[in-house]
Amino acid sequence: MYNDPFENNDKNETTGYRPNFVMRDAPEEKTEKMAENSSYREASWNNYEPKRKKPSAKIALTRKTVALLMVCCLVLSSLFGFGGAMAYNKLMGDTATTAQTTASSASTQTAGYTLESATGSNMTIQEITNAAKNSVVEIKTEGVVSDSWMQQYVTEGAGSGVIISDDGYIMTNNHVIEGAGKITVTTADEQSYDATLVGTDSTNDVAVLKIKASGLTPATYGNSDKLNVGDMAIAIGNPLGELGGTVTAGIISAKDRQLVIDGKTMTLLQTDSSINPGNSGGGLFNGSGQLIGLVVAKSSGSDVEGLGFAIPINTAADVAQQLMTDGYVKGKPWTGMTYSEGSSGFDSFFGMSSSSVYIYSVDTETARKAGFEAGDVVSEVDGKKISTIDDLSAIITAHKVGDKLTFKIVRNNQEQEIKLELQEKKAAD
Repeated sequence: MYNDPFENNDKNETTGYRPNFVMRDAPEEKTEKMAENSSYREASWNNYEPKRKKPSAKIALTRKTVALLMVCCLVLSSLFGFGGAMAYNKLMGDTATTAQTTASSASTQTAGYTLESATGSNMTIQEITNAAKNSVVEIKTEGVVSDSWMQQYVTEGAGSGVIISDDGYIMTNNHVIEGAGKITVTTADEQSYDATLVGTDSTNDVAVLKIKASGLTPATYGNSDKLNVGDMAIAIGNPLGELGGTVTAGIISAKDRQLVIDGKTMTLLQTDSSINPGNSGGGLFNGSGQLIGLVVAKSSGSDVEGLGFAIPINTAADVAQQLMTDGYVKGKPWTGMTYSEGSSGFDSFFGMSSSSVYIYSVDTETARKAGFEAGDVVSEVDGKKISTIDDLSAIITAHKVGDKLTFKIVRNNQEQEIKLELQEKKAAD
């Protein structure tokens, strides 16, 4: 019987020990015994007879047999897969249990982990809404304006606000109540109140109102500095001025966005929560139901969606506290003058644009002593051309109280330069 030299064949199956090779000193004639055994073959170190395979019987497979085999394979695969999943789940069960967070009925439970209904949420959207909705109010305003024919008419506006104390202090945007003669606040329980203006800061676009009420539900501040891109963001407000209590959900899309709004550079949170006119002044809440931002703007344009912005609550809360305590934001630079935009026939003579900035009034003694007069045209400040009030505001807000600016003005068709030290704007200014 032949044995493969690469296998364990030290012992013959029937006769015991027999090496699979023959040692020979020199060629010689076959012995009589060798001659008698015609099947005997000499072996060497590198020569062996391969095993001869018996011809296999042909197997005929019918379609029925093939189908049956396929079904068996599927059943076995399912059993092995289920068994493997159960074994894995058993091994990882303890770790997965500690990693799970509270999930809503909309969450999907699977082996070893939980798919939340929204990114990073500790609460469901319904729970966040229930916790925060009573802190958000509707705001309606009325104001009187005059047209170019000196005819007066009443304008109406609408926005949102957030209750920040149980005794009636409400935070909103400055642009929501700017120029309003009457402000009405409606709470979540549909009670309406007349509101008074406590203070406002146009630079940060924050204002504080006060209503005569008690037992209100103030929002809980979160920490906007701890936010991460991808965190849940829930906006609650009064879109279109008619849909109070509207809730939209999304995420924090970006942090520290630098945007110029009405000539003022602001650092804002970006969210893809649906923001519409009327949402301004409303709240942006995190996955724990905490207030993390004051909704301020939406990127406009018919082809733009999913771009909403909010003032980080760490900024808005600080401004609101100063307005409540002092009536103004400390350290805010001011020129001591009021400006307006218009055009004049000699604008082009001095290389100015058709729209120019005029000094409407000189309101402080410091500005009067510097030499400014009502009617002066501001053409440059610190070497930068001024075409709009936004241009001027951007330069002023980039400086601090005590900084000195060089104004180039036009008076009686003559240019002149005047230097001015910036003052601190207070509540009475």
